[in-house]
Amino acid sequence: QVQVVESGGGLVQPGGSLRLSCACAAPGRIWSNSTMRWNRQAPGKQRELVASITYNGSTTYSDSVKGRFTISRDNAKYTVYLDMNSLKPEETAVYYCNLDIWMSGAIRGYWGQGTQVTVSS
Repeated sequence: QVQVVESGGGLVQPGGSLRLSCACAAPGRIWSNSTMRWNRQAPGKQRELVASITYNGSTTYSDSVKGRFTISRDNAKYTVYLDMNSLKPEETAVYYCNLDIWMSGAIRGYWGQGTQVTVSS
């Protein structure tokens, strides 16, 4: 089984910073071939992709977070991080981590339970 667990969410003031963590329990062969992603879903809105990182550290970001968020991974700890800076109230959402891997001719995604981030004064 693959398990994904997010942590680090909470209440932060506008303009503040927060670090989210995503701990993964997975076989080494899956971890070493995985693309890890951070996603978020605000109430009443569609889930959106925030950032992605490959095993070797190649990253992509949504336009709305470029320059403010940083995704990273520690392959020795099987952990992915999302460092968020200059947070805005509209970024209040449940943040989800997922592991994507190519299996049996299709992309298989393993998702965590999410962690709540609230940006408010």
